Parts: sequence; C-alpha cells; structure tokens
Amino acid sequence: MRTATIRQLPPEIKPGLSALSLPPVHLSGVGIRALLAVTFLGGAAARTPQQNPVVVFETEKGTIELEVDSVRAPATAANFLQYVEGRFYDGGTINRAVRPDNTVRHDVEIQVIQFQIDPARRREQFPPIPIERTSVTGLTHADGTISMARGTPDSATASFSIVIGDQPEMDFAGRRSPDGQGFAAFGRVVRGMDVVKAIQASPTGQRGQYGTESLSPPIKILKAHRR
Repeated sequence: MRTATIRQLPPEIKPGLSALSLPPVHLSGVGIRALLAVTFLGGAAARTPQQNPVVVFETEKGTIELEVDSVRAPATAANFLQYVEGRFYDGGTINRAVRPDNTVRHDVEIQVIQFQIDPARRREQFPPIPIERTSVTGLTHADGTISMARGTPDSATASFSIVIGDQPEMDFAGRRSPDGQGFAAFGRVVRGMDVVKAIQASPTGQRGQYGTESLSPPIKILKAHRR
C-alpha cells in the first residue's frame, strides 16, 4: 500500500527547533482520504448560510411569527430589527385593516393589516431608510409577506404591513403607490396567519388615522422579540 508523508507539529516547539526537523508521520491511502473528508466537511460547514432571524409578535389576538429576510433585503431587515431589539413595538398597536368591504381606495384595492410602534416613543425613531425595491431584492408581495409602510420614497421608518392574499400591485411598477416604486418587502409570516386574518376581520370604524380602514379599537401589541 502506498503511503504519503506529512509533518506534524507538537503542541509546543522548543526555541531553536525547526518544524522541518520534526519526525515524519506516515499516512496510508485510507488515512489520506479520511483527512480530505474532514477538511471538505469543515469547509462546507463554514460556508453554510446563517438562518434568517425570526421575530415573534404577541398580540391581543394571538401570536404571529415573522421570518426576516436579511439576505435579500438587508437594509430593511436591519432597520426593522433595531426597532424590535429596542422594544419599540412593545405597547404598540395594529391600527389598520384593509379589506374589500372597508377600503378607502377602490382604484387599486389591497388587503393588509398595519403595525405601529408605541406612540410614546415616536420621537425616538431612527432616520428613514432608502427603499429596497422588489425589482432589486427579487421578493414579491405574496400572501403573508411583511412590507414597510411609507408615503414618499425613502420615507419608511417603523410602521409595516402584513399582506393577505397576493398583492402584485404593491411590487415595483405596481399601481398602489403613485410613484410606481412599490413597497419594500422584507420577509414573511411563518406562523400565525390565522391570527393575521382574525385581526383583518376585526371591527373597523369611521374614526382614526385611516378612516374606514381604522381598527376600532386598535389591536394591542403586547410584546415583540426575536425568537
């Protein structure tokens, strides 16, 4: 059987002792293959992508778990996570539910529920972030997508929506935003879509920031945290 020779360093090398003067270690073909296998597996493990973070929202209606896509929407994900880690959503509300029977806009209808931070902390909000367009991220507003709310482009801060049903008009070049830039999708619901639908079906009234789309009363967010 052919053997190969490698040199092995001891745990401690005395001063003045060259590694080249160490005695050789002989490996058989089997040993070489084992060594290569360990090296390959170690490299593969190092290349394994990290899992996306999961954020848990505990609400009056139940728990919703969100997977945040920090790979395809890194800036939006990082912005959202800093609000979560800063406990901005604790004591916040879900104050908007848009559905066919109460929508304010009939030209381009969508279905979403919208989340807000604790109003007492609005002055502490971080600066608005640039929009990560779906044409760049490759994400779409499919059922269960989480998406940043905004007015003008590059104005999103902490408010976000969960999409109910596929809403392609919220993507880049869609008609929901007058500027055609769409909204920044940055993850999806992985558990609790039944809770999302229960919130969407909750009573809405005439008063509130969003008119007939305003939840009455708003649904309280008890706590938001990373899993």
